[in-house]
Amino acid sequence: MNASRIALVTGANQGLGRALVEGLAARMRPDDLVLLTGRSPQRVTEAVHEVTRLPGTHARVEGRVLDVADNDAIARLAEDLRARHGGVDVVVSNAVARLLPGESQAQRADEFIDVSNTATHAVLRSFGPVLRPGGQLIVVASSLGTLGHLDPRLHHLFDGASLDQVEYAVESWRSAVHRGTATEAGWPLWLNVPSKVAQVAAVRAVAAERRDHDLATDTLIAAVCPGMVDTATSRPWFSDYSHARSPSVAARPVLDLIFAEHVDPSLYGELVRFGRPLDWNDGTPPVEQDRLLTP
Repeated sequence: MNASRIALVTGANQGLGRALVEGLAARMRPDDLVLLTGRSPQRVTEAVHEVTRLPGTHARVEGRVLDVADNDAIARLAEDLRARHGGVDVVVSNAVARLLPGESQAQRADEFIDVSNTATHAVLRSFGPVLRPGGQLIVVASSLGTLGHLDPRLHHLFDGASLDQVEYAVESWRSAVHRGTATEAGWPLWLNVPSKVAQVAAVRAVAAERRDHDLATDTLIAAVCPGMVDTATSRPWFSDYSHARSPSVAARPVLDLIFAEHVDPSLYGELVRFGRPLDWNDGTPPVEQDRLLTP
């Protein structure tokens, strides 16, 4: 088996994903490999070229074209890394579809859910089995991913759910959006809220099955909230950016989690923000964003 470490970041052409690649390449060794992935071959090539020329880059950086909306492509990449390297050591699922306040949530639902949720399920299913002992599988979510941000009528769909049950809940939500019945069922208008809750629920589901084995081998599965990040995706949603972090600054606590000497059991399977777990049951439905979307 190859002794070098293998790291993979999805949605890594720009923003937080790009900063995570840069941070991994700076902290890892020269014989380690960081894979930068994205949908556009040109953007992937350009990003790899730029990262490799940065001062302080130590690890090898290579690009892989990956459409995270293609579950088969995710599975093929995981199998390729297992065959070539015996597995993977770091996986960061970071891809997100950009959504603007003025756009129709229903018309963008399929793309948004495919990139944020169906892809998360596929990454967990495909990369969980090839994650080497001592590795880290991280899903980038947000503080909106706590259960309390949903209507209480929906809590049972995600609390204590298996990955299959989370997937079923997501597809039920998608169908309700298209039927025009989502609001009356309690789903918020803003797609980002149930999407993030479902991401964290999916992580919790997989972690619950693996917890004992993973903690025994110092392996981490967790969701992370990087805080407010100043990116083109998030900027349209907020009027006050005084507390926003640049992607490079926001990446640091995520990288600290990845490179921690040992796994903190209190963080395993949780939504982690700045090194601390967030309460799964915390939060209130974010009505402000719903007002932005109300005709």
